[in-house]
Amino acid sequence: MTQAEKIKVKKNVSKFDEDVLKTGSYAYTAERLSSQLANGNISRAIAQSYDFRGKRILDLGCGDGAYTLEFPTLGVSAVLGSDPAEAAIKSASKKAEKLGVSDIVTFEVGNIYDLGSLLTAGYDCIVLRGVLHHLPDAAEAIQALAAFKGTVVILEPNGNNPVLKLLEKYSRYHIEHEERSFTPKLLRSWLTNAQFSVVSCKVLNLVPMFCPDWMARMGQVLGPIVERVPLLRDILCGQTLIVARK
Repeated sequence: MTQAEKIKVKKNVSKFDEDVLKTGSYAYTAERLSSQLANGNISRAIAQSYDFRGKRILDLGCGDGAYTLEFPTLGVSAVLGSDPAEAAIKSASKKAEKLGVSDIVTFEVGNIYDLGSLLTAGYDCIVLRGVLHHLPDAAEAIQALAAFKGTVVILEPNGNNPVLKLLEKYSRYHIEHEERSFTPKLLRSWLTNAQFSVVSCKVLNLVPMFCPDWMARMGQVLGPIVERVPLLRDILCGQTLIVARK
């Protein structure tokens, strides 16, 4: 695949735009108990993974901005959200204005394979929350960050989870949005190849997205227990969180 072909992005970008135009947000950021609990667990883990206070953040693959708009509460000095889905970026910008944080949080249409001067624009940290598994070439996306000098925080579905692998094969949502997951070991190897040093890697969150409320509540109760048992955690938890830096 050539660089030009990558910049065109996958067809799932239009699907995400369609989601936003229909509902005003992505399905996994909608007001549903499982999404609320899972996203809350993930957001807390990301907040604890790096000291965001006073930092300039580049949020790649920001989507509808739901997660980007959490950064002001962590004390960042500025955050730029970038995503190839134009409808999502328009929605995100409106949300920032409505919340009164547009002086701190800005959004622009962009592509991870063609970041240009953004990598040397003085950002302290790049965040990729649930981005790589939507890309045509995830390894190349990490390699595209090689010129960045700072911290990278990556949150991805746990590729060791067998249930997730079944969903990717049979779930209509996962198929339409071209979702696929990677093992923590593979993610770490991509970062190492791009000359980053992995600082931490953890698997977390037992609450699946889009599950019934009873299952979400059960997962929330059992999650802290499962996360303390290495084998169960590595297979059953839904997300991998990696912090790396140069």
